[in-house]
Amino acid sequence: MRRESRTGGRWRLAVLLLAGLLGACREQEPPLVGSASRVRFSREGVAFPATYVGAWREDEVRVVGAGRSATRVVWSRVEGPFAVEGLPERVGPSEEPSVKVRFTPEGPGEFSATLVGTDEAGRTVTLSLSGEGRPAPPCPTPVACHRFTFDPVLEQCVEAVEEDGTACDPGNACVLDAVCQQGRCKGRERVCDDGNACTTDVCSPLDGCQSVPAPPCPGDGACQEGWCDPRQGCQLRPARNGTFCGEARGCELADVCVEGACVKSNPPDGFVCAPASPCQGEGRCRGSQCVRPQAVPLLPDWTYDAEAAEQKLHDLLVGPGGDVTLAGFFAKPVLDAAGDAPMQAQVTGRRCMLWNERLLCMDLPQQGKVSLMERSTAAPRWSFELARERPDIAQQASTLFMARLAVMAPDRLAALFEAYPAGQDSRTLCRLYYLVVLDAAGGMVSAQLLEDPLLSECNHPHPFGLASDTAGDLYVTFSPTVNSGAPLRAGAPTLVMAFSPDGVPRWRKTLPFPGGELGLVRGLLMPEGGTEPLRTSDGEPVGALPLKLGRAVATRGVLVPSPEGATVNPDGVPPESRKLEGYAVPGLGAAWTYALPAGASFVSKELRLGTWPEGGVRRTMVLGFAAEGPARPVLVGVRAEDGSEAFRCELGYTPRTVPQLFELGPGTLTMMDGATTCGECDPPFSDSRARFQRFTLPGLEPAQEPWPGTFGGPGHDHHEDPVRAAP
Repeated sequence: MRRESRTGGRWRLAVLLLAGLLGACREQEPPLVGSASRVRFSREGVAFPATYVGAWREDEVRVVGAGRSATRVVWSRVEGPFAVEGLPERVGPSEEPSVKVRFTPEGPGEFSATLVGTDEAGRTVTLSLSGEGRPAPPCPTPVACHRFTFDPVLEQCVEAVEEDGTACDPGNACVLDAVCQQGRCKGRERVCDDGNACTTDVCSPLDGCQSVPAPPCPGDGACQEGWCDPRQGCQLRPARNGTFCGEARGCELADVCVEGACVKSNPPDGFVCAPASPCQGEGRCRGSQCVRPQAVPLLPDWTYDAEAAEQKLHDLLVGPGGDVTLAGFFAKPVLDAAGDAPMQAQVTGRRCMLWNERLLCMDLPQQGKVSLMERSTAAPRWSFELARERPDIAQQASTLFMARLAVMAPDRLAALFEAYPAGQDSRTLCRLYYLVVLDAAGGMVSAQLLEDPLLSECNHPHPFGLASDTAGDLYVTFSPTVNSGAPLRAGAPTLVMAFSPDGVPRWRKTLPFPGGELGLVRGLLMPEGGTEPLRTSDGEPVGALPLKLGRAVATRGVLVPSPEGATVNPDGVPPESRKLEGYAVPGLGAAWTYALPAGASFVSKELRLGTWPEGGVRRTMVLGFAAEGPARPVLVGVRAEDGSEAFRCELGYTPRTVPQLFELGPGTLTMMDGATTCGECDPPFSDSRARFQRFTLPGLEPAQEPWPGTFGGPGHDHHEDPVRAAP
């Protein structure tokens, strides 16, 4: 065996150790990046994410000493929008000083730069920098006395309240010198006075000062009649001799006026001994007999058959001048339909209503838009589109469209928008709802997403009721739906939400029955499907009625629910309902009961309040429809004050369904029947082709009561104040 010498073994070991050390050094010295310098960066470059103009982003890299000895480095200058802080002048072996790199774009676009370091031997190292500057996105249109600015650091629009005293636009021609006060636009009220005591000077939020005829001057009820002097106002003068003035009205003895005094007298022939009704003239004395002309059926003086015209029309509006507008669910409205020159709108809309004597339609001419138009020409006054005014809301939804409208005041409109959540289409049963309050000029007062556990369930929650009270507070009811396509039927429970005139939430309450329309009177909220009115102040129940409220009407003294069991649906068979019940408000004690004669029954749940002249005064009447056996429908007038019958008048037409909707105008009653789909759903009678008829009833006028009866499905508004009287 060969044996190595001790000297040779030591030499071989030294060579191996030296080779190992050299290899270790090569492994510990990382490769240089971009040059042959003795320093390197911890990464090749910094690519900043997109950054909004006005914001900045910061990153960090390390300068790594890659040599075996320290070296000095000279760095190039980096121009904006990039900045570098902390670059070392000298880098020692194994040192890794941190360097901050900042990107601050001053404008939109793509930017790049290169940082170069040069060591003592002329060797270089580089770091590439890149970033994109984005312009600030538009912020939502601000509401009065608020401003929105984009915060590039937070990357969102931030709302702030304008300073008190900042000039603002109130969106109301009746408010002057408006300035911001605690985030609200307020000013002094415009006073209108034309110097004529026989006119009422009012201010329209859209049109400014106007003068309308003043109400007739009242008499004293004892043979002194009222008249108006343009300078002095209401005056009294003796009534015409023979005017009825007391309870006695027989043809042998009557209370009549003689030379300004009420005396008992044997009335002459021709004395009015019985008041007229819409279908029967006055009774006049002939000797000792009170003779009345025979009652005649009321005949329509105008008819529009949407079925024959192949138009899906199933809603009607009657303007203050008696003009009729017909509308439907995504149909072209027909303006002045009963006039000499009806005009069909060029575009479709979903629902229309009256506001400030104009026609207000939603989703006309496109989804998600509210348009105010002149009633006779359809010329637009203004349009509001939520997606345009609030792009942030539009980003939350795949489709925005209108759900309901309600007038809150002459200068406040509630527009309830419905949406499919972003990324979902019409097949979804999930919904988003946005409550927007607009002023008279279509300016946005507030906008908010409505949130509640009931609304978060994907069962197509829907607003079946929307109404406001005389204070301008708003009330909305939501319920799940039991079917998927329009018209929608309400399920249970019902969520009631209350808001202020500016859209500020006040209270909410959940009720155990399906949703429906809403009525309001003297601090009471009346949900259609319930038996308990709710206090508008807090939503708590006030008493209980023995029947459902239905689509009630109410004067300041009495509440009248719909006839029990009556319906407007074409396939409904109502049980016999002979009675109307009156309840005192606000206490809800039983006030009166009216009963039809045997064999007759109320057939429609629709009621209205109108006024009718009797004995020189106008009395408020509850109007409804009944049927007497197989005969034609009968218009029934019941005095609201005591429940006594004023008249029953047969309507001279052949019915297709029960009367489904009717509206009063000056001296007219316009009625709809023949709709073939659900009328107690929303939208009511959707896609039906109904028939419309107008009956002339001289002397009949719409009542000016807190709740004269509005079937609010299409968004009618009968309790609005069209104008404000001067203070």
